[in-house]
Amino acid sequence: MADNKRRGEDAGDDRLNENDDVVDETAGDDVADADATGADEPVSRGGTATRSKAAKAESADSKPKTKADSGRVGLFGRVARFFREVVAELRKVIWPTRKELLTYTAVVVVFVTVMLTIVAGLDFAFAKGVLWVFGNPS
Repeated sequence: MADNKRRGEDAGDDRLNENDDVVDETAGDDVADADATGADEPVSRGGTATRSKAAKAESADSKPKTKADSGRVGLFGRVARFFREVVAELRKVIWPTRKELLTYTAVVVVFVTVMLTIVAGLDFAFAKGVLWVFGNPS
């Protein structure tokens, strides 16, 4: 049984070997494209490095002349945009129904009551223990 699981004897491995030829053909196309254009620059695959270089070149040529052209927004514009974004985010929230809200509230109140009882009991027990260890002067 272990013999048929070895690498190279599976039908899936044959498919991989067939696809290796396709990868080699496409790799050669990049070199041919670069030779045809006469450019020494590497072929762009849409990476961020290429985009940032192009953006820097464009931004160096055309600097904004006024404050409105630069895209800077004043204080009131920023505050207004903040509130618009807050309202947009609040619209995305899935609000609980009244029944769910009452259920969640009851769970929280019961949990807090239980924890308060435990902490109060431990506080009382430790206070009595300290008085017992160090003695009660009265």
